[in-house]
Amino acid sequence: MRILIVSDTHGRDAGLRELLEQIAPIDMLIHCGDSEGSEDYIRGIAECPVHIVAGNNDFFSELPKEDEFCIGKYHVLVTHGHYYYISMGTELLKEDARARGFNLVMFGHTHRPYLEQDKDITILNPGSLSYPRQEGRKPSYMMMEIDKEGEAHFTIHYLQ
Repeated sequence: MRILIVSDTHGRDAGLRELLEQIAPIDMLIHCGDSEGSEDYIRGIAECPVHIVAGNNDFFSELPKEDEFCIGKYHVLVTHGHYYYISMGTELLKEDARARGFNLVMFGHTHRPYLEQDKDITILNPGSLSYPRQEGRKPSYMMMEIDKEGEAHFTIHYLQ
């Protein structure tokens, strides 16, 4: 199973559209917030199941603040991260996720890719396809691939 994880596209969807054409087919797309009104467009171009949450710039959106679902053996929480003060660190998010029984957490908001894998929980941020903020400022996304044994593998990718 191949899952594309993106965040913080802020209504600038050309990069996402090109990326989907390059990496197709995928089995699922997860957007960690700040789609800024383009959620219907994203669902239309994805050609697979899509999970999108509201970010701090998704004003008047009917998107959920969080989404929880399972991917194989993984109990997944998707949030934008701003409610967890994620810019200050991941500790509050990790603590809440563990208390609620999640073992995989995806967030956005910081526009910086991040991957932390502990023995009981994985926390990740795909960065931003539209407004990257990490050193080098390359647009980024993540791929999650589930192998035949049901184990997830994560890779951070950068657009050229």
